[in-house]
Amino acid sequence: MHQYRTHTCGELRARHAGDAVRLSGWVHRKRDHGNLLFVDLRDHYGVTQAVMDVSSPVFGILEGLRPESVVTLTGTVAERSADTVNPKIPTGEIELKVTEAQVCSVADVLPILVHGEQEFPEDMRLRYRFLDLRRENVHRNMLLRSNVIASLRRRMLEQGFIEYQTPILTASSPEGARDYLVPSRIHPGKFYALPQAPQQFKQLLMVAGFDRYFQIAPCFRDEDARADRSPGEFYQLDFEMSFVTQEDVFNAIEPVLAGVFEEFGGGRAVTKAPFPRIPYDESMLKYGSDKPDLRNPLLIADVTEAFRGSSFGIFARGIDKGSVVRAIPAPGAADKPRSWFDKLNDWAREEGAGGLGYIVFADGQGKGPIAKNLEPGRIDAIRAATGLKDGDAVFFACDKADKAAAFAGQVRTRLCAELDLLEKDVFKFCWTVDFPFYERDPDTGKIGFSHNPFSMPQGGLEALNSQDPLSIKAYQYDIVCNGIELSSGAIRNHLPEIMYRAFEIAGYEREHVETHFGGMLNAFRFGAPPHGGAAPGVDRIVMLLADEPNIREVILFPFNQQAQDLLMQAPASVSPEQLRDLHIKLDLPKAKIKTGNGEG
Repeated sequence: MHQYRTHTCGELRARHAGDAVRLSGWVHRKRDHGNLLFVDLRDHYGVTQAVMDVSSPVFGILEGLRPESVVTLTGTVAERSADTVNPKIPTGEIELKVTEAQVCSVADVLPILVHGEQEFPEDMRLRYRFLDLRRENVHRNMLLRSNVIASLRRRMLEQGFIEYQTPILTASSPEGARDYLVPSRIHPGKFYALPQAPQQFKQLLMVAGFDRYFQIAPCFRDEDARADRSPGEFYQLDFEMSFVTQEDVFNAIEPVLAGVFEEFGGGRAVTKAPFPRIPYDESMLKYGSDKPDLRNPLLIADVTEAFRGSSFGIFARGIDKGSVVRAIPAPGAADKPRSWFDKLNDWAREEGAGGLGYIVFADGQGKGPIAKNLEPGRIDAIRAATGLKDGDAVFFACDKADKAAAFAGQVRTRLCAELDLLEKDVFKFCWTVDFPFYERDPDTGKIGFSHNPFSMPQGGLEALNSQDPLSIKAYQYDIVCNGIELSSGAIRNHLPEIMYRAFEIAGYEREHVETHFGGMLNAFRFGAPPHGGAAPGVDRIVMLLADEPNIREVILFPFNQQAQDLLMQAPASVSPEQLRDLHIKLDLPKAKIKTGNGEG
């Protein structure tokens, strides 16, 4: 018999009854019934109930053992009686009658409990992450993550992609988020950077003729944490293709993503390919976001003309100054009490808006403060634009186009929650396409790139030379699931003359482009194929599949909100000798001195 185990703690079934077996694992839970001691033994694979009576020599060994101690138990498999079967676990039909016990490791008093559903502060969970990872839900999330990555890899290989590894130490890029820098010992004063993404390398692979690349790629960005973004590092399914159009990219990745969500979605419905394509302008109008959550059935409408020149002065004057009015429907809300509308008005003010005006439709007419200042024809126009009927209500957002869209999107989300309209148990995918290539900075008035400067502008060089820059669209796209952006992507600009002109419009000299992107530009001069790709975020995919609200729940050893690893105590100080080897002297900010009045 093996020294530690003949089976795992998730393996034994009724067919093993009478077998002599040995199991090893952690003491998950103990139940002392006087003459009988029950121990739930847990390992990576599951839980098996072990039992011994008070006359057994192993009773004393296990009775005083703390939870999470590691033991090896030897005994005979026995079927449980019908009234003691536990249908909640796969091994619930049997138990182990223990005859021998060996303690492999005694656990100290636990700082956080593994058994049970107790909640613990985040700092405790991260400081003792090795214990937190033993908890059932967290452990299951990590298994899910591993299985999802294996499935993504298999599906990409089946699509004809080949996996390559790109460098981790590279050059700093002036665009995008902040880099993590790595000082060079043998080149004093110079630094490597950890890649924010393998973007330039994967494009260079296309220039090198590899045609279809993918990688489960680590990316590093020094940026603040969010619920759907981990500070420090994250992983993405990075891929690139040669000689493709935008639709070719969509057709390649849609079956991969749909297949993974069908495989691990637990029976939840998944959008069938082809996923809806929603132009950016339409998305901002109808959903108030370029990341539309299609589970929300509410559609925003433009009702600017219904208020233009009207007696409702606040909106009319705003329209004269360049504002627009967006209408957000609230079906079935007419019977809500006045306090419900007042609560939404208060919420809008907390969000920085002036308020949240509304009209209620009843008895064939509009009612409420706004309706009193509108002619019946204008009210009918609003009703027609929103598709509402008696018993419904409509709310309004009035501001400059960008701000009105953003606030209307917030209202849409809030009303969906208030009215319980969100579709359940479904993963709804879409593509947001036709992003604007440029945007105007509201503070400086200057033209700048709105998204990705390396995308191919629709219309190419001719569009750059002849169109209003703000009218130019890009072959640029985002893939969205349930309102979460999984990836940005693009058909790349592979022609140097177009890249020079695109940057020139944004105010960059030719020398700037050559200095910062010379490696890729040089490669393009020697024959570059048209190419494009994207990079869906692995962490976000798993977060959606696990139905977790925070991305840290699907990462093995995540940073906290302050980008600290509490388990390994990183970042940490290093020795003077290490700094000397790197030719680095520290110039730390001065600590604030507290005064008697609490000011520093």
